[in-house]
Amino acid sequence: MNIALIAHDSKKELMVQFCIAYCGILSRHTLCATGVTGKLVAEATGLEIQRFLGGAQGGDQQIAARIAFNEVDMLIFLRDPQNPKPHEPNDINLLRLCDMHNIPVATNIATGEVLIHGLERGDLDWRNIVKS
Repeated sequence: MNIALIAHDSKKELMVQFCIAYCGILSRHTLCATGVTGKLVAEATGLEIQRFLGGAQGGDQQIAARIAFNEVDMLIFLRDPQNPKPHEPNDINLLRLCDMHNIPVATNIATGEVLIHGLERGDLDWRNIVKS
């Protein structure tokens, strides 16, 4: 499965810890991420991650385009709803695209863990049928 990772600035360390905890599961899938998030996760875990531009430079739009072309199967987007910064990814557009294309999305650590455990059990294998 193709998994996209995005994290607001205040959630980047949480994303790194999440990916360390679930490195074994994530290593069996294709990962992509926005610039700094991808760099931090790759450095901490050794996972191979296709890195797009940073959020301020349009990395979230690059991931949105992949979602629109059905090239992403799951999005883990750890966001900070209390302190969003102007340069951070636009969550409304990403969430709308995920809804339109039936992409499972986690916006916090709790839903991230639910999705990652579902991924491990095979609960998301239906995405392979949708993509066909």
